[in-house]
Amino acid sequence: MNQTLTIALSKGRIFKETMPLLNAAGIEAVDDPETSRKLILDTNRDNVKLVIIRATDVPTYVQYGAADIGVAGKDVLIEHGGEGIYEPLDLKIARCRLMVAGRKGQQSNAARLRIATKFVNSTRNYYAMQGKQVEIIKLYGSMELAPIVGLADYIVDLVDTGNTLKANGLEPLEHIADISSRLIVNKASMKMKHEAIQALIDKIATAVR
Repeated sequence: MNQTLTIALSKGRIFKETMPLLNAAGIEAVDDPETSRKLILDTNRDNVKLVIIRATDVPTYVQYGAADIGVAGKDVLIEHGGEGIYEPLDLKIARCRLMVAGRKGQQSNAARLRIATKFVNSTRNYYAMQGKQVEIIKLYGSMELAPIVGLADYIVDLVDTGNTLKANGLEPLEHIADISSRLIVNKASMKMKHEAIQALIDKIATAVR
């Protein structure tokens, strides 16, 4: 694997759960992104760099070739649309569910539901498949507050344990998709650096299994 490879990762859970897979492929980070201010991290391989960016930006960096490879949640990929990238591998990490949630026992008879979410495309597609028109209110955080204060009828959000919903008097109501992190690859890089990238994919796939 002598060709230079740039791998885009985000801080937090995805980074922590991806590194053992990269370690199994012989790649170890020299710096810890939680303590280092560097945005480009060196590894034990001179030809492999890690770029640390926001989770939602990973597909964009890979699409435009600023990174050859990335790791992104399926939720982020659905919102991005997947242009210009391959998705060769489900890493089976950072698992959760994309759900519709609302107040316990709530039933809305509104002709046009209001849904608060940051997953606009996923939400629109989900309700479109049911033939329902909804008004989508885009929020970036504290999603659980929206039904409580009457901003929205329901929310669409990621659910892991469900404890946050429960603590705010909400419950998961409808399952939209199972979410996990995926390895993604720039299409041009896959052609130009095929041998190096395929070797890495194979080693990571073995570690996932």
